[in-house]
Amino acid sequence: LSGYRFIFMLGQFLHGMGATPLYTLGVTYLDENVKTNYSPVYIAVFYTAAILGPAAGYLVGGMFLNIYTEIGREVDITPENTLWGGAWWVGFTASLLISIPILGYPQRLPGSQRYIVMRVSEAHQLKDGSHKKASDPDFGKTVKDLPRSVLLLLKNPTFIFLCLAGATEATLIAGMSTFGPKFLESQFSLSASEAATFFGYLVVPAGGGGTFLGGFLVNKFKLRCSGIIKLCLLCTVSSLLAIFIFFIHCPNMPMAGVTQMYDGSALPGGQLNLTAACNAECGCLQETYSPVCGSDGIMYYSPCHAGCKKVSENLRNGKKVYHECSCVEKTFLPSPGIAEAGKCTSSCAKRPLLLLFMFVVILFTFLSSIPALTATLRCVSDRQRSFALGIQWIVVRTLGGIPGPIAFGSMIDKSCLLWQDQCGEQGSCYVYQNSAMSRYTLVAGLVYKVLGTTFFIVACLLYKPPPPESAPGSSDASENGNCDLQEHKPSLPAEEDI
Repeated sequence: LSGYRFIFMLGQFLHGMGATPLYTLGVTYLDENVKTNYSPVYIAVFYTAAILGPAAGYLVGGMFLNIYTEIGREVDITPENTLWGGAWWVGFTASLLISIPILGYPQRLPGSQRYIVMRVSEAHQLKDGSHKKASDPDFGKTVKDLPRSVLLLLKNPTFIFLCLAGATEATLIAGMSTFGPKFLESQFSLSASEAATFFGYLVVPAGGGGTFLGGFLVNKFKLRCSGIIKLCLLCTVSSLLAIFIFFIHCPNMPMAGVTQMYDGSALPGGQLNLTAACNAECGCLQETYSPVCGSDGIMYYSPCHAGCKKVSENLRNGKKVYHECSCVEKTFLPSPGIAEAGKCTSSCAKRPLLLLFMFVVILFTFLSSIPALTATLRCVSDRQRSFALGIQWIVVRTLGGIPGPIAFGSMIDKSCLLWQDQCGEQGSCYVYQNSAMSRYTLVAGLVYKVLGTTFFIVACLLYKPPPPESAPGSSDASENGNCDLQEHKPSLPAEEDI
């Protein structure tokens, strides 16, 4: 049966191949078949669905995983059994069914030719005039045009710096998506599931709302290409200012042997010391990390390290309660202290402020995504848009999405206080120093936000729009994108009648 994993790997590979064109060919198809003014809104709806969809997918997918693989068949095992296999295939089947009507779409939707005629050139003008080659109706129809198409994009500085800006933003998004829950877990002393849920409450409204709002603003203010880039710059600067919130942090919950000695004094030289007189005879293993919260408000590495001898269950929350813990200071009880499984609850007063500004950072980061994509579509020729999005997708994934989690992970790991020990080898981090974690997150965020701001500034300064005399219906205008149609009213029926 182990050989079947390769079938699943192949399936995931094909899944990726099928999904990627949605973000290149699909976006271009939307842009070509709607009014240019409304294109950012349509694209924003598309990307908002791409953000909200996975969130809904986790909920619905979790429900289907509680149904056995062969729907309707009665089995003796439950979802808690390791042999259980849920109905994992339902989502893939739904995708297959949805793809069938998509196959029936024509190359151009009825009426789209009118929008193409009314387009006004916004493509970046190269000094040598080579951008006009892309206006040839036969350009891009053969493989021989591929090198020339690549060269035209490489000679377009606006496109290049928009790609680089997108890569820096993708680095932050990928890094925060991976380590955002870990940050909340450490700062607020949450469990992994609680932190993931908390982070979801932040990302879904901020990411989805920011994505849609970005497209709406471009349409609302009828922005041209240069104005769109300036909007991206404004969003990036706003998130850059908000990211300074990471100057503040929540203090670590005291943990015996990790952040302080068992008697409450400072650790000598910052070295871990999990053994004390109260647990010296227990023979506790460092490999067993199972934190408990003592009645004295101090966390312990495990019930053994807290010197606990008996265990019961809390009927209210189902957590284990450990009794006769010799390391836990006596409170009002005459007997040794008690401890409850799990981390101690943090009462950090800075939590609302941190969450608010994290929401702002995420909101403005996603707010620039659709304007940046729209600017990319406008600064290149119509016949290069799909290819340009493909190149940008590669750049963003290669320079941003892939190294982002690695860069953030290496920075955050510097703040680790307690590492997992796997047979003498270093595993994952159990406990982070909150102050250092905030500091390193701030440094990483500032570096990429400053880079993104710089790239948007350069893209804006180097952008050279077509001369004002370009008019709808001209050879250049019909082949290039446009950021605004309001100022050009062709002698056709009103757009509202279309």
